[in-house]
This record gives sequence, C-alpha cells and structure tokens, in this order.
Amino acid sequence: MALKVAIVGLPNVGKSTLFNALTQTAAAQAANYPFCTIEPNVGDVAVPEPRLDVLARIAGSKEIIPARINFVDVAGLVRGASKGEGLGNQFLANIRDCDAVAFVTRCFEDSDITHVEGRIDPIADLDIIETELMLADLESLEKRVSNLEKRAKGGDKESANTLRLVKVALEQLNAGRPARAADISPEDEKAWHMLQLLTSLPALYVANVEEASADKGNALSDQVAARAAKDGAKAVIISAQIESEIAQLDSAERAEFLETLGLEEPGLNRLIHEAYALLGLQTYFTVGPKEARAWTIHVGDTAPQAAGVIHTDFERGFISAETIAYDEFVKHNGETGAAEAGKMRKEGKAYVVKDGDVMHFRFNV
Repeated sequence: MALKVAIVGLPNVGKSTLFNALTQTAAAQAANYPFCTIEPNVGDVAVPEPRLDVLARIAGSKEIIPARINFVDVAGLVRGASKGEGLGNQFLANIRDCDAVAFVTRCFEDSDITHVEGRIDPIADLDIIETELMLADLESLEKRVSNLEKRAKGGDKESANTLRLVKVALEQLNAGRPARAADISPEDEKAWHMLQLLTSLPALYVANVEEASADKGNALSDQVAARAAKDGAKAVIISAQIESEIAQLDSAERAEFLETLGLEEPGLNRLIHEAYALLGLQTYFTVGPKEARAWTIHVGDTAPQAAGVIHTDFERGFISAETIAYDEFVKHNGETGAAEAGKMRKEGKAYVVKDGDVMHFRFNV
C-alpha cells in the first residue's frame, strides 16, 4: 500500500532539513526565510527493516525490495493560512490526500535562525498549525451543508449519511477540537475518510532539537511529548541537522557517528516506525531466490487481504497461505528447514497475519 505522510510546520522549524535527510537528497531547499518551499516536495523512502536483510541472506535472494513510504514536504504554514495568508490554501490542499501528518516543532534555540513568530514555543506552534487546519476544515464543511441538505430531503440516502458525518465533524471543530477527536464507528470509517478532513488525519509530533539533545531531548521536547500524550498522538525526538549529516555517511561511518551521540539508530528510523505504529501498520515478507520483499498491511488483516496487497487476483482467488514465523525461519535456516521442523503452517482465509510472517500464497483465478 502507498503510505503518505505530510511534513507540516511553521517556517524555519527544520521541515525541509528533515525532508532532505529522509530522502538523502537536497530536493527541498532549506533556507533561512519563510516560504522557501514553493511546491510540495515528495520523497519516496525505504522503510528500515533489518529483518529483510537477514531473510535475504538465508534464502540467497538476488534482490532486496523494502516497503516504501512517501513524505510530502509542505510549505511553512503561518497564522492566517486558512484565510490565504502566506501561501494559503493551495498548500493546505497538499495535505488532504495524505494518510498522516507529522507536525514538526522547533525545540532548539539559535539566534541565527529567525522564527516567524519571534519566539521559541513549540506548544504555541502546534496550536497555530492545528487552528489553521481546523479553520480550513470548517470552511470546507460549511460549504457542503446546504447542498447535502437539499439532496437528503430529496431522499438521497448517501447524502443523508454524509450530512450526518459532516455535522459530527462540525460539532468537534466548533468546540475547538480536531475532527480526529470524534468517535467514529467502523461502519462509518470509509465515508468519514471521504470527507478528506485535514484534522481527521492521525498526528505525529516531531520535536526538532539541537545536537546535544538528540538522545534524550530537552525541556522543550518534554512539552511536546506531554502534549502528544494529552492529544492521543505519537511523539518522536529528532535533530534534523544531525540526521542530514548522518544521511551522507556510509554504513560504517554512520554506526560510529551514532555511537558517539549515544544513539542506537537514526532518529529517522524512529520517525518511520512511529508513523507505522500510528497508522496501525505491520510488515510481512515474501522470500525466494529471486527476491526478498517486505509488504505493508494493517494490523488485523487476514491472509487474503495480505495477498491482495501483492495483486487483487491473489485476494480474489485465494486458496491458502504457507506461513512461517520470522523467528522460526531464521532458527531453522530457511523454508526447507522450517518445513522439516514442522514450523510451516498452511493457513486459510480466516488467518490473521502476524508481523514478520514469511508467506507464500496459493491462489486460483
């Protein structure tokens, strides 16, 4: 599945520096002035997955294909963006087709880098961004009400259902809460998603700290973590500047540099893993001599749904799935050893896939 995360924040908080590190390119111009990002930059990034390398080595796979995640670097929002201030609604629209939003907050002091609000206050920054997104959602929803009411009165059941959900969203927004605060039933999730509300997207708070605080954070990032806990969001500490430096190193130099900083892995890896956790995603693998590949599915997906990520024909004609847990595949040195040890299972349509499963599908279409 194509996972897309928007990187959002006020100008000069480190969004483009973070984006550059994520994509290991200089595609996004990082400059010390507002609105240096004129068009949304989109970067396609491999999801860090050390288990995939282990599986490929055991199976002698010629090619390793990791799962991918897209990051969209959105131009810096400012107070009044929903009313056209700064670069306005054209950039708010770039968020609508994303699966989640990463709110980048500035948690470092640097007199050489200006702040559009003239102060360093990550919680105030979050409030400004969230307010602008809520105002944009309010405007979008209010424009739809009249037309939906007319259609609903005419007996259009779909419009009546959409109108009901619009009113649920408006209730939250008018109370000063993001749409994600609404309690939506599983039956309504698809129609709710179709509203394309900016504030219904899951939120990940990124505390961008200075180098000295990259391992444990600082007082400002502590505030962001507390806010995330209150909002039911995820939070991650990153030093975007350090990450951009790490991205330019080879694997050996990277490991040595991380050790000197007291870090076990790059902050970008944590960011991607937190995004997966936020969206309730997990990974399964297909492994063979030709390729070892990671596939992204939702936690709770069944074997046919997992097969459908490869191709819709696999789901439609699903027969069974030969399944080996990752640990068993490694312990018994591959598929043959796992099968001889009785660790290969034939699972049917009701099987709920587990993270790390190595699978081979049988299907007929």
